[in-house]
Amino acid sequence: MDSSTSMDGKICMVTGATSGLGAATALALARQGAVTIIVGRNPKKAEKYVNRIRAKTGNAAVEYLLADLSSQREIRRLSKEFRKRHRHLDVLINNAGGKFVERRLTEDGYEWTLAVNHLAYFLLTNLLLDALRHRENGRIINVASGAHGGVQGIDFDDLQSEKEYVGKRAYAQSKLANILFTYELSRRLEGTGITVNALHPGGVITNFCRNNGWKSWLKHVTAHILARNLVGPTEGAKTVVYLATSPDVAGVTGKYFGDQEPVRSSHASHDEAAAARLWNVSLELTGLPA
Repeated sequence: MDSSTSMDGKICMVTGATSGLGAATALALARQGAVTIIVGRNPKKAEKYVNRIRAKTGNAAVEYLLADLSSQREIRRLSKEFRKRHRHLDVLINNAGGKFVERRLTEDGYEWTLAVNHLAYFLLTNLLLDALRHRENGRIINVASGAHGGVQGIDFDDLQSEKEYVGKRAYAQSKLANILFTYELSRRLEGTGITVNALHPGGVITNFCRNNGWKSWLKHVTAHILARNLVGPTEGAKTVVYLATSPDVAGVTGKYFGDQEPVRSSHASHDEAAAARLWNVSLELTGLPA
């Protein structure tokens, strides 16, 4: 398939797309002709990046929507704004996320890492499922991380890390939640034609962790250098774009990818009882109907 035209007219939404991995993903999709919607928090930054993508690709069908994904109110507004502009959605890429050294709460009173890295994926995806159902082969891609193997399971007794907060562990748990969510959603969408997959992009050198200060960012980068898996955003985006566009994965669902290949996720990520429990807890925390 001609990569320059394979996504012509298809509508793709990428969260966290004004920098780093999300920005590289949005640029690649726009180059393939997709109607590309970038989601970010800062209007000036979003507008600037939309104009940059249009100039680089010649694709005028690039737009932005604003939302702070730590806020469920704003996620709901984002969904409504999307529906005002578009009837259907072909590809949803849940990418926005972060890691915090110190525990902090969102406006909804939830621990930030859980709220943005998992609950935002869960809520936005469920709100946009009807738009994805308008397409016979809608795709959902959840950006997870190999860090999910850093925990043995979801701590349902301290999901909000109230008893003890360790940033690295909270992040690992949120990434495990991404994969459990992916597998559970794929089971629930069986027979609909909508696929859902997760991936590990590698150690992508971006501003990730810089919110915790330069020392934390350097520690993050150094760890990936020592592991010999540090890559740039364009390289890191390859698996995301592959899952969003390639005919090779048409109909493939409920998988975890790395380097454009299915790989085995952790033992804990295949716990179906934990996945079902996480789904129900997430419904409660987002106020969605059972």
